[in-house]
Amino acid sequence: MRILIRTSKWAIVARRLGSVAVPLVIISVLLHWFRLITSDLFLVAALAAGLVALLAVLAALVALARLWQTGDQGWGRALAGLLFGTLSLLPFAWYGSLMLTYPPVTDISTTDRALLPLVFEPGMQAMPAPKMLSAEEMAAVFPNVETRTYPLGLVPTFGLVRGLVAANGWDIRLLREPTAGFDPGQVNAQIVTLPGWREEVVIRVTGNLTSSVVDMRSASLNALHDFGANGTRIEDFLGALDDAVTGLLRDNPNANMPLEAGTEETEQAVE
Repeated sequence: MRILIRTSKWAIVARRLGSVAVPLVIISVLLHWFRLITSDLFLVAALAAGLVALLAVLAALVALARLWQTGDQGWGRALAGLLFGTLSLLPFAWYGSLMLTYPPVTDISTTDRALLPLVFEPGMQAMPAPKMLSAEEMAAVFPNVETRTYPLGLVPTFGLVRGLVAANGWDIRLLREPTAGFDPGQVNAQIVTLPGWREEVVIRVTGNLTSSVVDMRSASLNALHDFGANGTRIEDFLGALDDAVTGLLRDNPNANMPLEAGTEETEQAVE
């Protein structure tokens, strides 16, 4: 007498759902990254992918429980569905943890935002109202987001800023060099985050021959939550700038000498 061993339907469903969830996550991110879909459609697609991934995990768990009891076939399909579903849910778990860690903010600045205007692109005029932190919240969440004052001239400081922006690979949209009359220098650059969100940084440098002041703003162009990206970006950039200024002054103690040849030496040192 031949015993018929069935294949678990739950395992088949789990495998199929998991196989759909992975490409849904990847395709939605790629479409958003290359701006083939709007951010609203991306959110819908991402939520749909997350729902499919969650169903794949649940179906896989049901399948594994039933397989343990019945002895049916389908362990490989159930485990594959569990694996694919879990992998697809990892980005949601990561960004969910960031949402719990950071407050819902989309615009952070070391000074008055009006002094650091964004460079709007076509279609960006419909940005949602920015979400900002109070001074107390800023000090608690991002204590190093503060205006920097350096004992280094305007021109070499701006050179360091420009070099750090280039090193980060940010897409420069506006570059205004400081003038001989000490007009401020400014850089506007755009960043594309991993899920395809667009964010913009503005860095403004003011000062004279022997000192400079650096302010920075980072804003999400069309998002409801930045997951802490803007605040950490400012802290990391200004921390790197602190190190760069310290290194330049250590290696070039005469960097601020107001001599005719001193300017050329400073510019060469920055380069």
